[in-house]
Amino acid sequence: MPNLHERTNDQVERLAEVFGPRVIEDFRRDGVVCVRGLLNAQEIERCRAGIDENMAHPSERAKVASRPEDPGYFIEDFCNWQHIDAYRDVIFNSPAAAAAGLLMGSQTVRLYHDHLLVKEPNTRQKTPWHQDQPYYNIDGFQNCSMWAPMDPVPRAATLEFVAGTHKGPWLMPRSFMSNEAKWFPEGSLSDLPDIEADRSAFDILGWELEPGDVVFFHMLTLHAAGGARSGRRRVLSVRFLGDDVRHAPRQWKTSPSFPGLEAALPAGAPLDHPMFPILWAVS
Repeated sequence: MPNLHERTNDQVERLAEVFGPRVIEDFRRDGVVCVRGLLNAQEIERCRAGIDENMAHPSERAKVASRPEDPGYFIEDFCNWQHIDAYRDVIFNSPAAAAAGLLMGSQTVRLYHDHLLVKEPNTRQKTPWHQDQPYYNIDGFQNCSMWAPMDPVPRAATLEFVAGTHKGPWLMPRSFMSNEAKWFPEGSLSDLPDIEADRSAFDILGWELEPGDVVFFHMLTLHAAGGARSGRRRVLSVRFLGDDVRHAPRQWKTSPSFPGLEAALPAGAPLDHPMFPILWAVS
């Protein structure tokens, strides 16, 4: 594997080919942006191979996120980069980390975790509106997630976002199928607005996507997704951390959890730990 300096220079060169002149401005205003053709054909095939391996051998963190009566199937898995070489290859060597660094305005980019999301054909289960960061064990504004589909995604099945919601406030995280407040205590955060009751009242963004396209979004940007009735939807999502992110231990099990981290890192410490390697840094 090339060293960090060689990797970051190559990543920036590739970014110049696909980053439009306003992409950073759009991300900072809306909390989300779509970058077309960021991953090349080799990286797409590597992601697909990694997803196949992950589906054949899910980790103990994997969970089924669709109901038994759903004619389709929705599965998620987390934190597999250390033993799935294809994931590691794409996470460390594609331009995704460099893109995250530029969008966040950060001098360094750490890996937080990978997240597999597969909806098989005819899956009715929607992903409800939510923010990601309240489910996590981190504080800090310089963060970014990528959502990279490995299949064509029609507009009806894509991830949607409410522009500008990354600026806050934090809203109550709830379990997706039972709507329980398993994280912050009930009443300690405001509930989400009922976006579906009047979609026209919100600035909702979303894109029809092809393999190679990547959506980047802030972990506080409200987002949701439809089912996958028209075809399979395989997605590799990766979470990135910037300079100001700090460890924020919780009194509950975060999603995902990082067993043993509290003993290794005190509250308020940077996430300087082998679980969170540096992927990109300003030369």
